[in-house]
Amino acid sequence: MTRRELLAVSPGLLLLNCSSSAPKKITKQPPEPITGLHALYQMYTFARTWAQDLKVIRLSSMAIAEVKTVPGKAAAWQVQFSSEALGKARAYTFSVYDESVTLRQGIFADSAGPLSKDMASFVVGEVTTDSDRAWDIALGHDQKYANEHPDTPVSFILETDRQTSVPVWRVIWGASAASSSFSVLVDAHSGSYLRTLA
Repeated sequence: MTRRELLAVSPGLLLLNCSSSAPKKITKQPPEPITGLHALYQMYTFARTWAQDLKVIRLSSMAIAEVKTVPGKAAAWQVQFSSEALGKARAYTFSVYDESVTLRQGIFADSAGPLSKDMASFVVGEVTTDSDRAWDIALGHDQKYANEHPDTPVSFILETDRQTSVPVWRVIWGASAASSSFSVLVDAHSGSYLRTLA
């Protein structure tokens, strides 16, 4: 190609190059809340580097205002694991959103502390009913209360039931069990309704 021919086509190449390099807008999808078991299994896998004999003491949901509310799911979850071999308990948090310095996206562990001997715990594999299913079961038994309190936040706790000694979901109408006057217990293994606490 001669210099003259090159000069003749170069403006077209220049225009083609300019049009193809226009910046494209990337739309970031808002984070989606997750179910309790999804978060629990993620944290369990992560915590196995700390201890191999992990048991669950308690799993609790955590709300974040910037993440949309979906029944049976939460933006963040915190679990307390026990290790009898180490004689320790340790909390882990899993969040889908950077809410603050203390609640960041991903999985983070607190320092381990002493394990109380009377602390009830269970093996992860005992739980086969997820939080979204527990919500459906609770709603099926107490739809009237839910309809009468549509703006009340709902939170979840997974722990050993003192009466039956099985892991249960506590579906709580309120930000916490302490501030709530109404909650439903669902067997986390069988998925059956147990009782209503009012």
